[in-house]
Amino acid sequence: MKVFSDYTRSEIENLLADYPKFRAKQVFDAVLQGKDYEQTTLPKAMIESLREKFVLKPLTIYQTLKGLDGTKKYLLKLCDDNIVECVFLHQDYGNTICMSTQVGCRMGCKFCASTTNGRVRDLTAGEMLSTIAVVNADNGKCTDRNFTNIVLMGSGEPFDNYDNVVKWLDLITDKSGFHLSERNISISTCGLVDRIYEFSKLNYNITLCVSLHATEDRVRKTIMPIANRYTIKEIIDALKSYVNENGRRVVFEYCLIKGVNDRDIDISNLKNLTHGLLCHVNVICLNPNGGSLKATTRQEAREFVKKLVDAGVSTTLRRSQGSDIEGACGMLRAKTLKNK
Repeated sequence: MKVFSDYTRSEIENLLADYPKFRAKQVFDAVLQGKDYEQTTLPKAMIESLREKFVLKPLTIYQTLKGLDGTKKYLLKLCDDNIVECVFLHQDYGNTICMSTQVGCRMGCKFCASTTNGRVRDLTAGEMLSTIAVVNADNGKCTDRNFTNIVLMGSGEPFDNYDNVVKWLDLITDKSGFHLSERNISISTCGLVDRIYEFSKLNYNITLCVSLHATEDRVRKTIMPIANRYTIKEIIDALKSYVNENGRRVVFEYCLIKGVNDRDIDISNLKNLTHGLLCHVNVICLNPNGGSLKATTRQEAREFVKKLVDAGVSTTLRRSQGSDIEGACGMLRAKTLKNK
């Protein structure tokens, strides 16, 4: 069955060419407002006819947890009863939605709970757009845009769902829709080099983030299986191409793991890796997910960041949000599946 949120307004107008044009606008508005058929003013006969071919609201809120800092963690239920996560974060510079791109993940990173049960399937572009619509409606008037930024850093590897993510970018930035600026979107990848080169040529003005998490290939291979396919040098070369094509600063995500990637040699390596590249290092404190990896302390992380800054590397320590509600990607979903 087709999903209305997979289409732009003009495409919906074509799909509903047999109806008055304002009916297509009503359907499109319902998509953006996270509404289902019963919440619209569409005629009953039209609703009954559309139901046979089109899903209007492909996901619903299954569970919501609210943290002490105002962070909201959502479990969203899809039409096939799969569940995905999404996080709404209140920040000084505006509200950010952190969303998933796949049901689960097959990248196998040892520090991430998203990959615990593997990848079930990709999210469609429409399901991703509906994620934004439903969460947006839960945080203010559904006719307003209650967020300023979106980060694709939830469950899944965005570039492993490349075609749907690219289509979603066109939907979320569409002038007749949410019309979000490309500059307010960040996409995180574990380093699928071929896709980085491909994406570079599309000339989107989004922020590309790479989950680095190690400064040596031999270490990276112990925590990230993708390192057996692509070397750090290959990733750096691809990022240089992205910067040259788009002029956008790239971000390295670096999750500190006790005794693994928090050594003085890692400071030196990061300085060398980032030299001459328009980039920033975002240091993250590991959110333990029950595995064997140990987190550095917050104080140790601050000292690590200071050494990087002193070495001339643009670096910040990510603010921790939602830790009291299992805010790290994959944790709440994994717990829910375990208890089913």
